Amino acid sequence: MTTAEERLMALGLTLPDVPAPIATYLPYKLAGSLLFLSGQVPRRDDGSLFRGKIGAEISAEEGYQHARICALQLIAVAKLAVGDLSRLSVTKVLGMVNAVPEFSDHPKVINGASDLFVEIFGEDGKHARSAVGMGSLPNQVTVEVEAVFYVR
Repeated sequence: MTTAEERLMALGLTLPDVPAPIATYLPYKLAGSLLFLSGQVPRRDDGSLFRGKIGAEISAEEGYQHARICALQLIAVAKLAVGDLSRLSVTKVLGMVNAVPEFSDHPKVINGASDLFVEIFGEDGKHARSAVGMGSLPNQVTVEVEAVFYVR
């Protein structure tokens, strides 16, 4: 049986550094056996943000990749919080899409995060989820994804 760490390596993925909070919040909060992760926005390797409106200058396919980046960042935060990815099960995901009013494929965009969680955690990556459209997001980023993990 392969571990989450082995799956990350097999996919050629490395966990990014966890960015420092830019306001009065924590990147994570452990409450009993639940690990609440603050929303992550898509960052490039140099730390710059992916910005724009999905359904206008940004396609749903690009948004999917941005949601995938957010999920990888969430996994990095979860590892920072508990140290061992094998202790984790993804429980709930909220994906927010900065979209034009006419856009209706929010779930397809947030599938980028959901698909990565399943690729990394297998059955433990399957989760409850909401995928919603927003009129705007901080710094005009394309997506923001937050998650709750169960910790064994």
